[in-house]
Amino acid sequence: MASQNTPRPTKAERTAEAREKARQMRETQQRKEKRNSLLVRWGVIGAVVAIVAIVAIIVATNQRGDFPDAGPTPANGNEYGGITLTSSTELEPTTQTTVDVNSVDAEAEPPAVPSGIEKAAEGEPAQIVIYVDAACSHCATFEATYGDQLEEWLDNGDATVEYRAVAFLDQPATGNYSSRGANALACVAESSPENYLSFVELLFEKQVPTGLSSDELAATAAETGADGAESCIQDGTYRPYAAYTDALARADGVGGTPAVYVDGEVWDNTGDFVEFAKPMIDARS
Repeated sequence: MASQNTPRPTKAERTAEAREKARQMRETQQRKEKRNSLLVRWGVIGAVVAIVAIVAIIVATNQRGDFPDAGPTPANGNEYGGITLTSSTELEPTTQTTVDVNSVDAEAEPPAVPSGIEKAAEGEPAQIVIYVDAACSHCATFEATYGDQLEEWLDNGDATVEYRAVAFLDQPATGNYSSRGANALACVAESSPENYLSFVELLFEKQVPTGLSSDELAATAAETGADGAESCIQDGTYRPYAAYTDALARADGVGGTPAVYVDGEVWDNTGDFVEFAKPMIDARS
């Protein structure tokens, strides 16, 4: 049987076929490269998202208040959550202990005056106790208005001034600034007691609605000379103490800030504070 021979493609046909195969190979390679590029791109994006998420969790944990219920009191911090100035550059020393927010009985009937507030003993300086919140604009106004008078009473030996920092105004929008501010105050009391009052004053002077970041709190402390407080402020070392102070103040019936007591008598926040306090202080002279 005679064989049939397929006609040999012409040179033009062979060239066209080669070009078509080359085109198909290029398209296949391009699709592969595009797919690999997308995989790499999404991989990078995924890694960035993961890193951002981890950082956000760490920051949120620090700012939200995910801290132990129990923790140490700072040096110069008392069992009522207070830090007491005996002069404008000196704090009353205390024995450090551990406090636990769960030890506060929130269901008990509030006392007539908060814990640890009473008329000072005869011959002693008058006791002034001030509940403050780092985010409280009225507290900032109080400090701006009466800070110089408080300092004068302190340095004349007429009164002691105890600050109890609460967190009534904590909110996510400020990263729970009230708690972070209370922690910063405790950190400075421990690391640089001679600069504590200066830090209180500057903290309220710099107050903004959004609250200061932890970096800004540390920088503010350093600005007053309290250089050793940075890691304590960043780590939230005394957030458990701040939470305890806040819980105890609420249980003691403190309903707002500033809440100011002089020798056990509460100022009503309506009249002039100096006119309220001076007769009690002068009576001790």
